[in-house]
Amino acid sequence: MKIDITSLDGGKAGEIELNDAIFGLEPRADILARMVRYQLAKRRAGTHQAQGRADVSRTGKKMYKQKGTGNARHGSARVPQFRGGGRAFGPVTRSHAHDLPKKVRALALKHALSAKAKDGGIIIWANADLAEGKTKALLGHFAKLGLTNALIVDGASVPENIGLAANNIPSIDVLPVQGINVYDILRREKLVLTKAAVDALEARFA
Repeated sequence: MKIDITSLDGGKAGEIELNDAIFGLEPRADILARMVRYQLAKRRAGTHQAQGRADVSRTGKKMYKQKGTGNARHGSARVPQFRGGGRAFGPVTRSHAHDLPKKVRALALKHALSAKAKDGGIIIWANADLAEGKTKALLGHFAKLGLTNALIVDGASVPENIGLAANNIPSIDVLPVQGINVYDILRREKLVLTKAAVDALEARFA
């Protein structure tokens, strides 16, 4: 698959051949959904916690004698039946993460890249170098390119200037290629890859 390389000023700066094994697959919604669910579950804090009967600060002494009162045979006042008692089967601190095979995760990334390529949502830059880390200057480049909602992925590290300039622009994310992931690709309208990012992705899946 051939795609134009675009400069930051919106002009054409050549062409690049994208690997069909990475960018030319037929996207499968089920694999993408599994991966998004995996990512969102893994990032949950899981710090919800209700007070059980062992956590309630109340005496555990038997409320009244077992026999002779005509009342039910109660013991501790910390049990869930009573107001102020512990909650029965309440939420506890735990991890929500679940397993997903490594091969499925790799395949999901390929399908996410292919989905963007199929929809025409991929833009290739020669590089992401800015002369200065000014938000106003970057917004000027985005206006020429028609970018308002995008994920920008560069090589092994993000250039300092574009990282600073994009830091406070809503709906714009900047990541190194190691941080590329299915959820961030799908949640943005456009995926901007530098040539270094494309080379790194093709080397990763070679």
